[in-house]
Amino acid sequence: MTAPVISINAAPFGALPDGTPVTAFTLTNVNGLQVKIIDFGAIISEVHVPDRDGVLADVVLGFDTIEPYLTNKAFLGALIGRFGNRIAEGRFTLDGKSYQLAVNNGVNHLHGGEQGFHQVMWQAEPFEKADAVGVTFRRSSPDGEDGYPGKLDVTVVYELDNDNALSLRYHAVTDQATPVNLTNHSYFNLAGQGDIGSHELMINADRYTPVDAGSIPTGELADVAGTPFDLRRATPVGAGITSSHAQIGIGRGYDHNFVLNKEADGTLSLAAIVREPVSGRVMEVFTREPGVQFYSGNFLDGSVAGKGRAHDYRSALCLETQHFPDSPNHAHFPDSVLRPGQVYQTTTVYRFLAA
Repeated sequence: MTAPVISINAAPFGALPDGTPVTAFTLTNVNGLQVKIIDFGAIISEVHVPDRDGVLADVVLGFDTIEPYLTNKAFLGALIGRFGNRIAEGRFTLDGKSYQLAVNNGVNHLHGGEQGFHQVMWQAEPFEKADAVGVTFRRSSPDGEDGYPGKLDVTVVYELDNDNALSLRYHAVTDQATPVNLTNHSYFNLAGQGDIGSHELMINADRYTPVDAGSIPTGELADVAGTPFDLRRATPVGAGITSSHAQIGIGRGYDHNFVLNKEADGTLSLAAIVREPVSGRVMEVFTREPGVQFYSGNFLDGSVAGKGRAHDYRSALCLETQHFPDSPNHAHFPDSVLRPGQVYQTTTVYRFLAA
């Protein structure tokens, strides 16, 4: 059997309704770990990870063809922007001027709106290094897109190395002050199938941001101690997901931002560890962001399927690294406004291993 070699391959992935071709880029490292990314939405559509016996499984939800991604209401695997998570009623005031964004989640703005970064084509440039392969995605978001001020030039680099680390490096500049909060919305199931109740999760956070009935932060930074949100030690996801805690009821499970413990703002540090005990697969998440949204797949209902399996209730979880939801409307939250002359730079790393 031939040993895997580090490589990147491009292949057609269908076309958009206007005929624009979509390309899938498959990254492979020397350990056989594979990541497939498409240039529509800069979507991560597959991640094949070995278990403790070296057996590969695809550990993210996604689709085999482009068509379901065109109506991807769950944002599967997508690059999210301009602003990840919710903004209350799609409104904020910046430098004395009020802005109204697209509203696409009840009365609120979610994940950039209907025309967010998940629903557009990105210019893709594959690259190969001695110990890593990847794709650089670029796009210019025009002034006024989904209601956001300013032209935003964005570059995001997806890179897979031989240490089984998938790095996402984000860079943006603007010609007007604008909120920016970029993230990735991959849904993970380290078993490759079934529900995620037995996945063991640690989140490096002493506090979280409680939400109101519309899933908008109240502004409080609440202590996790004594609540189902205390995930500072590895805990089965199912242990707290059916709790009677009021916040679990609001989210129908976990759908909350955790305030990450940081020695210094902007440092790349451990945010979370997920372990699936049967396969032994482990995912470590490192980020420069101040928060991470843990979402336990509460609104998946099995009505959509992809890659041979239904996207069932709680069949995957998300760990979306981010600035806090609704930050433009909370002065005490970490500042999410990018101004001309500044550079938005952040990194998130997903590292896979087996134990």
